[in-house]
Amino acid sequence: MMKEKIKKDIQLFGKQLKWIEFSLKECQDIGIKENYTIDEFGKFETLCSRYARGIDFLIRKFFRNLDEYEFENQGTLIDVINSAHKRGLFESVDELRIMKDVRNTISHEYIEDELQEIFDEVLIYSQKLIIIGQNSINYAKKLINN
Repeated sequence: MMKEKIKKDIQLFGKQLKWIEFSLKECQDIGIKENYTIDEFGKFETLCSRYARGIDFLIRKFFRNLDEYEFENQGTLIDVINSAHKRGLFESVDELRIMKDVRNTISHEYIEDELQEIFDEVLIYSQKLIIIGQNSINYAKKLINN
């Protein structure tokens, strides 16, 4: 049962990462600037949404399910992040916390100008999310195939 859950997570998260990569490429082509067209702003807004969903899925679902699969303590979000760090899925706990903070900013910004202020961070951390996501998927594949 748990193995099937991990397989499904791998599939779903893999799709999410592909969409994040697609949006990231579009936004890198646009670049950071003072003013955006409606279309450009829409593309950044899409990247922000995909980034936020990706972080949520990674931490709240993928990492938690890995803990469950490996019989780790199902503690707080901090425990989940620390367990994933011990697995070597990412380099810095502090950086992952920043990534989560960026996600929280996205989720709570309702004013266009304030969302625009974090576009540069979203470009940087989307790349990091893709790397951490791929590391996590590769780890999970090895785990369920052993």
